[in-house]
Amino acid sequence: MAGLLLAACAPEPANRDSRGSEIIFLGDSLTAGVGASAGNDLPSRVSAALKVPIVNAGVPGDTTAYALARLDRDVLSRNPRLVVVTLGGNDFLQRRPLKETFRDLDEIVRRIQEKGAMVVVAGVRSGLFGSPAQAEYRALARRRRAALIPDLLDGVFGHPSLMSDGVHPNDAGYAVVAERVRRVVEPLLK
Repeated sequence: MAGLLLAACAPEPANRDSRGSEIIFLGDSLTAGVGASAGNDLPSRVSAALKVPIVNAGVPGDTTAYALARLDRDVLSRNPRLVVVTLGGNDFLQRRPLKETFRDLDEIVRRIQEKGAMVVVAGVRSGLFGSPAQAEYRALARRRRAALIPDLLDGVFGHPSLMSDGVHPNDAGYAVVAERVRRVVEPLLK
């Protein structure tokens, strides 16, 4: 399984002393919970494991550009303490240039951090066999001093027993992914 990293050159994530109050998951259908039964989506599972409320700001079909357009309303207006950003998959499916995708992601992370919140970047693969995007996720996390989950669906994607369809986990798959996210988020909240 892919390791969970704090960006290599950042001993502490930016805004570790955040005074915000909300934990927010910003993303697409993986965040919204497509393929999960009620209460088994990613934010709900992490919320239950950590025993803290989490805002689900997932919108199926969102690209980084759409998420950037709704960032003020869905994240920055809520007094964020920590934001898990899970974006890029729809950009890759639509064959949007990596440069544009990561320009938008960088702007999203920068603006969240300017608001005083910590950021966890959760990467997704850009292809079935290898992912040129993984190096970009790592570079973004390092540059912005964000925590990183390099490949959110590692060990889940492509395993029929963990998938509801060709793209989204089922309840069992979301359980695996939620544990991966919990292990990164929990220490940041202490």
